[in-house]
Amino acid sequence: MQEIVNRAKELLADGTVKRVLGWKAGDLPYNPEPAYFEKEEDLEEFVYNGFCGANLSKYMIEASKMEGKTLVFLKPCDTYSFQQLMKEHRVDREKAYIIGVGCKGKLDIERIRRMGIKGIKSIAGANLEDEAETLTIVTLYGEKEVPYKDAMLERCHVCKGKDHMIFDEIIGESKETKDGDRFAEVERIEAMSPEEKFAFFQKELSKCIRCNACRNVCPACSCRKCVFDSNKFDSAQKANVDSFEEKMFHIIRAFHVAGRCTDCGECSRVCPQGIPLHLFNRKFIKDIDELYGEYQAGADLEERGPLTSYQLDDAEPGIVAERS
Repeated sequence: MQEIVNRAKELLADGTVKRVLGWKAGDLPYNPEPAYFEKEEDLEEFVYNGFCGANLSKYMIEASKMEGKTLVFLKPCDTYSFQQLMKEHRVDREKAYIIGVGCKGKLDIERIRRMGIKGIKSIAGANLEDEAETLTIVTLYGEKEVPYKDAMLERCHVCKGKDHMIFDEIIGESKETKDGDRFAEVERIEAMSPEEKFAFFQKELSKCIRCNACRNVCPACSCRKCVFDSNKFDSAQKANVDSFEEKMFHIIRAFHVAGRCTDCGECSRVCPQGIPLHLFNRKFIKDIDELYGEYQAGADLEERGPLTSYQLDDAEPGIVAERS
């Protein structure tokens, strides 16, 4: 991490960048938060460890409107989001100095809590220079060791890869974390009966408190005025009048990002209710791959999205009925 901080100080000092976009320590050891740093001394608060799961790409939409360049640190999966935003002309590449940072898998504090670990005081083994094999967790009740992989976010178990899609330089080594099938959970739900599917999503979406955290963090949700903030359609209200409205928000949002979602998993990561919102998007991705050919949003700047280009052999609308 010191190498990252030193490089950021150099780029600020020589005027290459006006500000740094990274993470700073939170009030607890496991909740660093995105932050801007404009002075070298401010970087004393900079952190980068296994809990820095936040995708900083979306913050570059506003940073692109500021004077001068912004140094931004992007993990391999974040670069897909940044490149997708470039394709949509939402970020300015000339306003960004990108340092790709190594990633050995990001950690999920909720998974750790579900292991029955409470009263956490400190967590060792989560720094970039660590081997990412074991976490040593000091609690009010003693010390516990947890395998690093058992505490990782779901998205890291189905990682798209450790290559950065776009960067100016790279600092830090990455470690392969993929040990699962990306679409296994989607296929499990597809195998359910219609009644079981409905019950599954009704149970999950009934937890929603309409905090908008998923919408706010999603790089693909970058409209200047979101339809759910409009006062013309009664869609801005927080309370759900009935079970239809309960589902409407998430279903519409999933349709809005279809073909553009990079599957970064931020929606599920920030949900305070623990709803697996990424499953909606992943289902769309799976269907797009099957109907139009494999496509990864944000993988390159040239390829057109399957839902914004037409081919003679595209699936006809009737395929929906055929697939039940």
